[in-house]
Amino acid sequence: MTFAITARRGWWYALSLTFLLPGLLALLTGGLKPGIDFTGGALLHVRFKEPVTQQRIQSVVSDAGYNNATVQLTEENGALVRVRQLNIEQKDSILEALFSGISPGQELSFSSIGPIVGSEMTRAALVAVVIASALVLLYVIWAFRRMERAAVLGFAAIVALLHDAIFLLGLFALLGHFAQVQVDALFVTAILTVIGFSVNDTIVVFDRIRENREQHRKLPESSRPNFETTVNLSINQSLTRSLNTSLTAMAVLFALVVLGGPTIRLFSIALGVGFAIGTYSSLFNASCLVVSWDQSDGKIVWRKLREKLQRKDP
Repeated sequence: MTFAITARRGWWYALSLTFLLPGLLALLTGGLKPGIDFTGGALLHVRFKEPVTQQRIQSVVSDAGYNNATVQLTEENGALVRVRQLNIEQKDSILEALFSGISPGQELSFSSIGPIVGSEMTRAALVAVVIASALVLLYVIWAFRRMERAAVLGFAAIVALLHDAIFLLGLFALLGHFAQVQVDALFVTAILTVIGFSVNDTIVVFDRIRENREQHRKLPESSRPNFETTVNLSINQSLTRSLNTSLTAMAVLFALVVLGGPTIRLFSIALGVGFAIGTYSSLFNASCLVVSWDQSDGKIVWRKLREKLQRKDP
């Protein structure tokens, strides 16, 4: 059974826009909350002997003089407290306030990063994403240099890559807005991993397009499929492989979310969501964009829009 995927490419573009818009709005309104890896500060992980609430911990820490602290509960009565940069004496005072004001407990870990290190990490993260995008573009153009529209294939791969990265950023901006979730260096690792996964999936589909295109050139011109038919056939041939690969990886990540510790839970969630959206974009966006270029969809849409506006004029 062959699905008419490229024929409904307008639907896939609209669905992608629906996915991206809420996250983009959250990003523009400051929903993405950088953690201490980027801003500098201290992270204190504690565990109490009795059940605690986020509001109670927040109140005690605020009373101790740290009004901008953020608190995230973990399993087994644990909590992550993020505050501005602390020295050992200040950290001990917070621990004393928590254990005397809420419940006895123990310190599990403490880490502190200066603002200079945080700004350098932010710059390094941006450079890493830009370099990865440039290398992907160059590789795709080189790998498919013998195929027509090699530059268009590279452009489509970059669009799919950016689609996945923006979706993840938007998702965590929404989580930051509604659940005060912060992003750290592991989040950057997740984005780069998702980019690599998405590009790999996209190249598999493009490679199938190249193989089918070469085979179809050997057919008589009267029975030779057009470019859109070849792309649609290639997507259908890659569909099962891509879904199986993605679902297998997501099953492992689901186990990490359920059984793993709090320090890697958000990382696992980011990877799982990223793998899902990466599979979608490689199958339903990247290849369809190549067809849109071949069919001059942009010019057609612009002409129809202009004709519609002209009919409205008196």
